[in-house]
Amino acid sequence: MAKMSSVLLGFILTLIVYLFFGRYEFWGLLIVGFIVGYVAHEGILGGMWNAALAGAFGTIVAAFLFILLVTIGGTALMGPLGGLTGFTVSGISSLFAVIFEIIKYMIVMGITGAAGGALSKEKN
Repeated sequence: MAKMSSVLLGFILTLIVYLFFGRYEFWGLLIVGFIVGYVAHEGILGGMWNAALAGAFGTIVAAFLFILLVTIGGTALMGPLGGLTGFTVSGISSLFAVIFEIIKYMIVMGITGAAGGALSKEKN
């Protein structure tokens, strides 16, 4: 079962990593996944599930924010990717990229979430 407090914390931290630390995204996801798994206190499977859920939510919201930026940015700021045309083109062409990011975030954060969950379960 998902523990919403740890998923919400992981979601916020995932967005912070994705938006501000893009260069160190992989390492940030490892750390965030571990934190979520540790905070969940539900063992290996619970930590993995909570971290994977937080990673998926973070990816979906970050992709939505990117599409909003492209749509609202207009042609003056984004060149050919602005406006409604840019929204349609970027939405269709980046669908597979978003799906890949969701899977990547879920796997990376799930593995370290399982490690964090295992450590938190040992202390209880």
